[in-house]
Formats: sequence, C-alpha cells, structure tokens
Amino acid sequence: MKKFFIFLAAIAMTAFSAQFASAQENETAAVADSTVAGDTTAAEAADEEFNPFTAGAAEEVPLHQQLKTKFIEGGPGFMASIILCLILGLAVAIERILYLSLSKTNTKKLLTSIEKALNEGGVEAAMEVCRNTRGPVASIFYQGFLRMDQGIEVVEKTVVSYGSVQMSQMESGLTWVSLFISLAPSLGFLGTVVGMVQAFDAIQMAGDISPNVVAGGMKVALITTVGGLIVAIILQVFYNYILSRLDSLSIDMEDASISLVDILVDYQNKNKK
Repeated sequence: MKKFFIFLAAIAMTAFSAQFASAQENETAAVADSTVAGDTTAAEAADEEFNPFTAGAAEEVPLHQQLKTKFIEGGPGFMASIILCLILGLAVAIERILYLSLSKTNTKKLLTSIEKALNEGGVEAAMEVCRNTRGPVASIFYQGFLRMDQGIEVVEKTVVSYGSVQMSQMESGLTWVSLFISLAPSLGFLGTVVGMVQAFDAIQMAGDISPNVVAGGMKVALITTVGGLIVAIILQVFYNYILSRLDSLSIDMEDASISLVDILVDYQNKNKK
C-alpha cells in the first residue's frame, strides 16, 4: 500500500518537475529570442514573424490552462458531470484500498499465537487473541471459537459462513466504482451527441456546410467523449487493483480457515488423551 502511494507521488512529482522545467526553458528561450530580435533588422523580424514553422512556437500554453480551455469548450454541464464521476469514484476506490490494507493480517503469526494460547489457556485464551487482532481473519476465527462446544463440524460451517459475510463487507462499495466506470463514458457519448446536434443546427442556421463550422462543432462534441474515456480508464485501474487485493485476502482467509480446523482437531485429540 505504501509503495503504491509512493509510486503515485513519484509520478505526480515527475510530471510537476517536467512541467516546471518546460516553463523555465520557455522563459529562457523567450529572453534569448528577444535579445536576438533586438540585434536583427526590421526586415528580418518581419520575415521571422510570418515564418509558418516558428508561428505559434514563441509561447506555450500551460497544461492547467489547456485543461481549463478544453473543459469550457466541452460544455460545463457535461464536463462537470464527468469530473464528478471521477471524484466520487476515486473517493470510493481510495476508501476501499485503505480498508483492505487495514484488513491485511499476518495469518501465520496469528495461527501460531492461537495454537500457543489454546495449549496454554484453552479456548478463552484463543478468543482473547482473536479479539486483540485486527482484520477479518481474526473475526472469522472468533466466531468459530464461540461454537467450539458444538463440535468441529459446526465450527467449520461457521467459519465458512462468516467468511462469506466478511467478503461481502470487503466488496462493499465496488458497485459504485463500477457504476462510475460505465457512467463516465456514457455521459461523454451523450455530450458528443448533443454537440453534434448543435453543430448541425449551426450548419442549418448558416445555410452552408462550412469546414470551419463542421470542424469546430465536431471538436467540441468529441471533447466530452475523450474526458469520459479518460475517467473510465483511471477508475478501471483502481477497480482492478482492488479486485486483486480482494483475491489475495480471499486466498489468505481460506488457507487460514483450513489451518485453524487442523489446529482445533489436534487440540481436541490432545484433550481426549
């Protein structure tokens, strides 16, 4: 978990450093160009101004300004809805990641402590170990120890049933992330369709199929689709990461449950002797 957030922080710092370095280079280039321009003649400056290869390269628009412009061009209504999907989806995803990180338990250490407590203090001591341990595995074991007097078979069924309950709790909220993954591109496509309708209305009002009118309308319409797809991709990465953590926890819970039953069988056999 820590490595994951460190990785994200490293990416953010790299992007910020690259943008800052680019801005510094642009400022240096602008100062150098102004110095050279002061030494050149007026004719050379005029020729340079109309050079198609250098036109537009004198100053570069910052990234945040470009995003703001695209946001306005795509339509504040649809773009705000897409951004809202991103914010809510990330909030749920990060909450699930933190919850699953806190749910991780060192099952080998827990099983060793339970076995030692059983041999030294009996079932009550083992239950105390489970109460003092964080995570779903300890909760499952605690429910099993509560029915220890009813036999190993009842304990095993209880562990399996309560394991399903714990899995449902860990999967809580994933349906919202899945909803935002499908909703963001849908809103983008809807914004594209609305934008295309507006573009055709503009063509109808102009009475002529002008390339500028058609290209401008289609560009604005497609911005919402791009935004929706970007949001869906970001949330899909988080969603798959959460699923991988759930699979890992599920395997640990199943292995630990089997080991617990073996420990309880050995404990009963020792008491019978």
